[in-house]
Amino acid sequence: MVYPRLIGLVFWAFLLACAPVGWAATPAVTGGAVITGKPVIDEPALLDWPADSGKMTPNLSDPTANTLNDFHASIDTCDLVLSTEGNFNAALHDIWPTFLAKFKDQPLQNWFYTTSPPVAPEQMRNHVVQFGNLYAKCAPSLAAGSEALIKKLEAAGDTQGLAQPLLTNYGAVILVKKGNPKHIRTIWDLGRADVRYVTPNPELEPGAFKNYVNTIWAMAANDPRPPKGMTPQKLIDKIFNGASHKPDKWLAGPRIHHRDVPWSIAFGKADAGLILYHLALFTRLTFPDKFDIVPLAGTVAQPQVPNGVKVNTVFLVALKGEWNLRQIAARDKLIETLMSDDFTKILEKRGLKRPADYVSSGNH
Repeated sequence: MVYPRLIGLVFWAFLLACAPVGWAATPAVTGGAVITGKPVIDEPALLDWPADSGKMTPNLSDPTANTLNDFHASIDTCDLVLSTEGNFNAALHDIWPTFLAKFKDQPLQNWFYTTSPPVAPEQMRNHVVQFGNLYAKCAPSLAAGSEALIKKLEAAGDTQGLAQPLLTNYGAVILVKKGNPKHIRTIWDLGRADVRYVTPNPELEPGAFKNYVNTIWAMAANDPRPPKGMTPQKLIDKIFNGASHKPDKWLAGPRIHHRDVPWSIAFGKADAGLILYHLALFTRLTFPDKFDIVPLAGTVAQPQVPNGVKVNTVFLVALKGEWNLRQIAARDKLIETLMSDDFTKILEKRGLKRPADYVSSGNH
């Protein structure tokens, strides 16, 4: 197993200094809350089998979920590839039959979409994404992701046309073991010495990691009645900076946090982890005997964005390429489907919503 490099103090200071402008309304994380600790990578002990063609980038193999050691394949021609960030795989699963039905007379032969950390720029450069011994050697014609990802694609000259606001979320919740045996109720409980906390891998998913750190900081800073003797800085110190004196207090997943965080809580060392509401909802519905959700604002059934917390918008953008007419038709039909009222209803069912500046393409 190749373990991710752990980051030093200089990287952490830079990472947290790059918080989005929208966080300026709350006490800045750069106000002394520099993470100086190192996470314990929580992952199952597996034999590191060699891949047929070696390691390629982007590589989405993950020991907690994404392993294809005994499926050996290379996909070299694709009608459609969608590369997404800000995982909304449950909603895509629900809308995909509607999209495929648009090609019932001439069904799409080869297509795939990735629901993972943002890898679209690397996919564009290298025309591959790897899962174990499956090498999908097709560039994406469409990408969905945060404003930061879209800007990166635009700067590289990869986009075609303007990005459209696609969806947003309700912020994070705390995912805990079924029955909440540690009686975790608020973000302050995450600082307790007996609570082991799991985060995204801070090197491989810095955006998600920063998002959850900022949520903890913003909620602590906006709490009018913090626990006696506690401050936002002390909470950060207890979770990340070794103040709990517990070597495995802070855990991190090996690769993809919406798979790793639930695994760590269910089978690894963690007691709790922040995760976006729609991801927690899907996880609990899938494994009702293993997980419970602790809302940060509102209720599990009716979540609210916590005071002071900024939520990101996911945008949809077409990508440049030497596409044939069939590939262009598939891409355009998918855009139409994802911007439709039908998909709006699916998003609402799956714990997501449209952003304020969304423009519908109608019912399709």
